[in-house]
Amino acid sequence: MKNMLIKFGVNAIALWVAAMVVKGVYLGEDAADKLSTRLLTIVLVAVVFGLVNAVVKPIAKVLSFPAIVLTLGLFTFIVNAFMLQITEWISDAVGLDFTINNFFWDAVMAALVITLVSMVLNFVLPDDDA
Repeated sequence: MKNMLIKFGVNAIALWVAAMVVKGVYLGEDAADKLSTRLLTIVLVAVVFGLVNAVVKPIAKVLSFPAIVLTLGLFTFIVNAFMLQITEWISDAVGLDFTINNFFWDAVMAALVITLVSMVLNFVLPDDDA
């Protein structure tokens, strides 16, 4: 349970950094006047993103395996961007403030930032599996 909460926290921080760095990604911008509402939005979008990664991403990676092999793994960023688009779609359906302007530039750059931030945070934070 603790490990799952750490992963959701890492997702929340990575999504927040991506929204700050990439110009076309907006996360909790409507609630800019209330910090608690914005933090709750970030955490809920991170939970949705974690669930999408847990359920949809394995299926997408299996289906895109030839493209991943052909591009020596670079197509994984496109799969991650697709996971962000699904997260945006679900977030919009449930009323969360998370938008991505353009798929190719904004979502792919956000996927790159999220991957880098998650790698750094997973390296720094201890893992209880050992």
